[in-house]
Amino acid sequence: MSLERNRSTLALLALAVSAFAIGTTEFISVGLLPLIAEDLHISVTTSGLTVTLYALGVTFGAPVLTSLTSGIPRKTLLLWIMLVFIAGNLLAALSSGIVLLLAARVISALAHGVFMSIGSTIAADLVPENRRASAISIMFSGLTVATVTGVPIGTFLGQQLGWRAAFIGIVAVGIIALIANLILVSSNLSKGVSTRLSDQVKLVTTGRLLLAFSITALGYGGTFVVFTYLSPLLHEITGFGEKTVAIILLVYGIAIAVGNVIGGKAANRKPAAALFYMFAIQAVVLLALTFTAPFKTAGLITIFFMGLFAFMNVPGLQVYVVMLAERFAPKAKDVASAVNIAAFNAGIAIGAYLGGVVTDSMGLIHTTWVGALMVFGAVLLTGWARALEKKDASGHSPAAANRDAHSNSLSAQNG
Repeated sequence: MSLERNRSTLALLALAVSAFAIGTTEFISVGLLPLIAEDLHISVTTSGLTVTLYALGVTFGAPVLTSLTSGIPRKTLLLWIMLVFIAGNLLAALSSGIVLLLAARVISALAHGVFMSIGSTIAADLVPENRRASAISIMFSGLTVATVTGVPIGTFLGQQLGWRAAFIGIVAVGIIALIANLILVSSNLSKGVSTRLSDQVKLVTTGRLLLAFSITALGYGGTFVVFTYLSPLLHEITGFGEKTVAIILLVYGIAIAVGNVIGGKAANRKPAAALFYMFAIQAVVLLALTFTAPFKTAGLITIFFMGLFAFMNVPGLQVYVVMLAERFAPKAKDVASAVNIAAFNAGIAIGAYLGGVVTDSMGLIHTTWVGALMVFGAVLLTGWARALEKKDASGHSPAAANRDAHSNSLSAQNG
């Protein structure tokens, strides 16, 4: 039992190393936006497309590519994913213009989408049901560690040696991740279940799952209205120097890491209830930033809390979607995870694009309350989802009846 647990821990660590590489490349643009804009002679909002298009690449690539690659052994797929990821970042490092850079970002994003969807499913399957959210949070800790160290170090590297150096650094991390997968991930992982088109359609036509995906997009994406333009906001509104911004991104990352661990534990039992309170607090924090951003101390405290709640919802959102998929579309569980990864990135794309529009039309400071409104939308939807969960629990809904019938069927088969 102990040996089996050690093996699952090593597999989770391999996934976390890969998530670190992917997390660094996803969010590195946030720290590099002013540098890319200056070097390529474009506006900060145009350079913001490196965030938006990356997120769109994941949004559309994750469900489609996860479905198309379901017949490939998981370890083989992981290795191919990392090779494509390395190629995308190498192309970014060699880019001489915005068009090539955006194409490179999309290539990296396609690898990201498949990795994060199958990674979440593997992580959830490695542990008992009551530890799923914690297992997913271990895998996602690679993303949070990337935000703690990868993004600030990449930003600092970009400031010292040019923004392309940051992407060369990511290529090096990608190679380490490839080796980690090769050594630590078992070759005996099962193939993904091939999902029929009818089951995939069921995913996007089931009201409860659509509600969960909408919560993911609004709740997670709302923070990105602000976060995408955090570097220029800290520089222009709060008045910090470039080098100080890299340090603040480090502090922001630490807050994210702490929040991710808390979120994993909080969402293990009742994810919908935990998510409701997380989103409510984050909406208040983003609104508060409207008033505290011009002041260094108050602004920093608010940004720390913004970071604390930014990723806290991730494990809960993933485990909630997997839980709903098992109930409403059990044959499409892998694709449900992929669609939720798509929803995360749809949120990032919407948030980043909205942040650019707000910055151009009203000014950087207004990204804060607009982000708060987006998260508040998730609060309302989560309240609705919570009410439906309570209705299920009381046994007055068809979903509860179906769940009981499914449970009785399984008991009969096992008996």
